[in-house]
Amino acid sequence: MSNPQPVVSGYRHEALFYAGEAEFVSRMSAFIRDGARLGEPTLVVVSALKIERLRRKLGRAADKVQFADMADVGSNPGRIISAWREFVDLNASGGRPLRGVGEPIFPERSSAQLVECEGHEALLNAAFDDSVPFWLVCPYDTTALDPAVLSTAERNHPVLAKGNRVLESLSYLGRQAEAVPFLGTLPEPPVEATAIPFGSGSLARVRSLVAQRAARSGFSAGAVADYVFSVNEVATNTLRHGGGGGMLRLWTEGDSLVSEVTDTGRFRPDPLVGRRRPPADIHAGRGLWLVNQLCDLVQLRTFDAAVVVRLHMARR
Repeated sequence: MSNPQPVVSGYRHEALFYAGEAEFVSRMSAFIRDGARLGEPTLVVVSALKIERLRRKLGRAADKVQFADMADVGSNPGRIISAWREFVDLNASGGRPLRGVGEPIFPERSSAQLVECEGHEALLNAAFDDSVPFWLVCPYDTTALDPAVLSTAERNHPVLAKGNRVLESLSYLGRQAEAVPFLGTLPEPPVEATAIPFGSGSLARVRSLVAQRAARSGFSAGAVADYVFSVNEVATNTLRHGGGGGMLRLWTEGDSLVSEVTDTGRFRPDPLVGRRRPPADIHAGRGLWLVNQLCDLVQLRTFDAAVVVRLHMARR
């Protein structure tokens, strides 16, 4: 961070580039300690190991901070915005400034997870507006991440912190980036994937097939029920909005079961659909929000002549 730190009067989404764990702890503890001194509610969502080291560095100041393990909050990146939204809604009364630290992108992510994390970072720019003074810092380890990942971070964040410099990102895409997460390609399903067309009269068959495959894959009864619910919810949305029919493909990847629902409709979603909890009296978007809570990874892509949704769930 620069010194003195800026006064944040609206939403500030910042990428902070650091070189290794020692610099992470030093810079993030300074940012967190300053927020604690000013009485600004702060939520830190990073790995359990980094939480431990930040607590040690902060000492008693850590008692004024909320910590959450990214492995719990963001194992599916589609859940993270909902967590930030809840934090802001609970703490923004009276217009007081808020702080956040979130590190969803780290080397252990799979390639599929990484793509969804980058989409999440793009969508964070649409998640909040300047009505709340919320300073959200997203750390990136320059010693561990691919240069292409760092370049994408510069496109997804309007503010960059590099060493002692804080500057505007010249490559920031702005609000046009909201569409990017839905336009990328997906790897082709394997040739051995089971494929069945479905329509309004065949959802029971879809549920039965998914339940059988999940059970054979060693899923617990609860996990079978969660996965069947998720696939059924997406297939039902296809029938409502995708022209009345679709195609289900089902296959395994390692210890995960993957279901792909494809239709030939045209769908331009609210960029935050499924990523923020809908109000209790609104049903639109609730199903996809629940799907994100239940599944390990949700991939949504929209094309001129098709909408594709992939749901990943690991055996448990």
